[in-house]
Amino acid sequence: MGRSLRFKYHTEGDLSSLFELIKELRGESGCPWDKKQTPETLKKYLLEEAYEAIEAIDQGEPKAVMEELGDLLFLILFIVYIYQERGEFSLKELVEKTFNKMVSRHPHVFGEESAKSAEEVLKRWQVLKAKEGKSPSILGDLPKSLPALQRAYRLGERAGRIGFDWRDPKEVFAKIYEELKEVEMALNDKRGEQLKEELGDLLFSIANLSRKLNINPEEALRGALIKFENRFKRMESFVKEQGKRLEDMTLEEMDKIWETLKKT
Repeated sequence: MGRSLRFKYHTEGDLSSLFELIKELRGESGCPWDKKQTPETLKKYLLEEAYEAIEAIDQGEPKAVMEELGDLLFLILFIVYIYQERGEFSLKELVEKTFNKMVSRHPHVFGEESAKSAEEVLKRWQVLKAKEGKSPSILGDLPKSLPALQRAYRLGERAGRIGFDWRDPKEVFAKIYEELKEVEMALNDKRGEQLKEELGDLLFSIANLSRKLNINPEEALRGALIKFENRFKRMESFVKEQGKRLEDMTLEEMDKIWETLKKT
């Protein structure tokens, strides 16, 4: 089994065992790849593991969720360890700060205040964040690296908390038709930059419609992509079984097969 571990493994699920494992991996006799990593090099894996966890949750498989969350947790602890290694902050400091922040942001649970609804909690949350020195804006500081469709959904959601919103989904349709018309006009006039801007407005309006329907647009689009991918692969298999290639078929022929597969 190779070199024996030089630390006590906690079978009770103690996080410190993972921290000790990371210490071993980055130690003098550790793994060359792990020793080379920095928070900057691990960023891409952090995003990847988060998406894999989301996918597992969408699939509804608890064992897969456990595995993916475990990978995500390990990566987070790995990054924390590097900062602790540098003497910039420790896991203990991180946990204490997070603990105190959550307590202070829930005065209706740990203090004398009360909250009758989730909406009321969200309104107070922004006030409490402002007191901590966070952005005083209703929109907050949503990461610009967030997928654009998800960020559109969240920005509309936050603006809607103070009533800057359409009253019902039907009102959003008028905005979508308006933006669609502006996209068409920009296309006809061959205004490249204007077309890009108008298309962005259209997508933002669609994200807002999704929000008003209580559907996360990111999840809706992800579902549509999976459906498209599966159906396209079925079409490839169907054509291959007939001894043909999609590349040699006309659009009309492919459309006919596509519609047939949709019905089945």
